[in-house]
Amino acid sequence: MSVHQQVKKVTTHVLKEMKLMGEKISMITSYDYSMAKIVDRAGIDVILVGDSASNVMAGHKSTLPITLDNMIYHGAAVRRGVKRALVVVDLPFGTYQGNSKEALYSAIRIMKESGVEAVKMEGGEEIIESVNRIVSAGIPVMGHLGLMPQSIHKYGTYVVRATEDDEANKLIDDAHKLEEAGCFAIVLEKIPAKLAKEVAQSVRVPIIGIGAGSQVDGQVLVIHDMLGITQEFSPRFLRRYHNLYQEIFGAVTNYIQDVKAVDFPNEKEQY
Repeated sequence: MSVHQQVKKVTTHVLKEMKLMGEKISMITSYDYSMAKIVDRAGIDVILVGDSASNVMAGHKSTLPITLDNMIYHGAAVRRGVKRALVVVDLPFGTYQGNSKEALYSAIRIMKESGVEAVKMEGGEEIIESVNRIVSAGIPVMGHLGLMPQSIHKYGTYVVRATEDDEANKLIDDAHKLEEAGCFAIVLEKIPAKLAKEVAQSVRVPIIGIGAGSQVDGQVLVIHDMLGITQEFSPRFLRRYHNLYQEIFGAVTNYIQDVKAVDFPNEKEQY
């Protein structure tokens, strides 16, 4: 029996055990109670309350505008719908960069007010002090390297990261630094598969990929992209498992037609 099938509650320890046993980790985003309840019952291992809520829930063009209060709201909603999965919340832009005391304050607020089990932060060496401070307070931290959406204005583009030796070497070094600082897992976004495999084999903590190939310890996708609710976002790494956009569009169109034609409600649908 796999680790996935044995556990009633996924913890950071369970994820490390899954890596040790060679069992892949499934991770997906959720931002509300109803969706979180569905994906948790389906058996997902990790739910990320991502700052991608800024894009798919609030309609912003980047993740930068979402606030700490917003993330706590989404985190609390998700947590109420989950029994088994490990729930992780993104620390949003501006709540931890350059100030480890503010980083700890932000992480404590998320943990106390949303009830989730961990936080996620983007960056390597430059955030190590914040990671150390948060981990020392007993709060689990998931790292994030490669393409870091909160730094999009520095990059200027969403192209694949770490294709050159200097950036690749720094990424490997940063992964080791995050592990040493106590991160329980690291997300690698949009980097060459060969590099991601090297990182996964060189650290003891689970490596979760998004656009990082198959030779890592697990995968994560944004649920709105995976279900086909969003249509304008089509990177190579995205597999759409459904086309909910068309399903919902069709259902609403039928509802409108039935209302206009006085076909809804019918005699059986009224009191």
